[in-house]
Amino acid sequence: MLFAGVDAGGTSTRVAVHTASGARAGYGTAGGGNPAAHGPAAAGEAIAAALRQAIHGLPPDSVTASVAGVAGSDDGFAAVLRRVWAEHGLPHSPRLVSDVDVAYAAGTHAPSGTLLLAGTGAAAASFTAREIDGVADGLGWLLGDEGGGFWIGRAGVRAAVRELDRGSPGGPLVELVTRRFAVAGPPRRRADQIVRMAQADRMALAASAPLVGQAAELGDPRAREIVREAAERLVASAVRVHRAGPVVLAGSVLTSEGPVRRAVLGLLEGQDPARCVLTARDAAGAASWLAALERLGEAGAVRAHPRFTC
Repeated sequence: MLFAGVDAGGTSTRVAVHTASGARAGYGTAGGGNPAAHGPAAAGEAIAAALRQAIHGLPPDSVTASVAGVAGSDDGFAAVLRRVWAEHGLPHSPRLVSDVDVAYAAGTHAPSGTLLLAGTGAAAASFTAREIDGVADGLGWLLGDEGGGFWIGRAGVRAAVRELDRGSPGGPLVELVTRRFAVAGPPRRRADQIVRMAQADRMALAASAPLVGQAAELGDPRAREIVREAAERLVASAVRVHRAGPVVLAGSVLTSEGPVRRAVLGLLEGQDPARCVLTARDAAGAASWLAALERLGEAGAVRAHPRFTC
């Protein structure tokens, strides 16, 4: 008896397969599986590629339950997943949930609490009995996701482009952005080249988010302002929905050591020093744990949670 879990986001997709005890039986990775960012067809192909890796050498018909946490999905994407599962010989279609559900489960087995997620996108959600009962932000790269990777990367690249537009040599942020986009020439020419590349591939902005943290560590004042503002916006979203229980930090922006994570932790601690703040671990494993939940029972699920999510 095996259980499969999917964690599909804007920049990467992971699929984990576990036994009922929580032992990992298979794992696969692929590119972004967010259908809103990449389109349903490309997202389905990414999930299929990761699934193939994860079930390699395993009997597909032994996968008795699956949960797929997919950012940017809607009900229509369930049909894509059913097709992928059928093509790979898995007899039971996955239950489609949001990336928010699996990110929360990656941090805690507690039925009630709050998730603060900042990966490519950003959202906060409160949970009661493992059901979402309140959401803040998560409104997408164009109109929301404030404090997430895309928001940070866009703010950093925009600040660098404006410096170049003014003919300023800039500081660490301009230097890192210029290097990242591999542009050369006079400042205005570099700005134009960066703008064209960003317009051609908006995900290049999300990939630029780590540059802001690096520049902030090097003392760049504008990068430090972006970090502070990102942390404030993220914590404001969490505060809007938090009622009780732990706060789980999830997503690459908040699980990686860096200035944004430190700023968020500082703000949360300053508001309530007694608040329990946890960090999410493997979200694909958490999705697999959610798939196994009914079979394990509550007590068994609590015991097995660390093994599924390590």
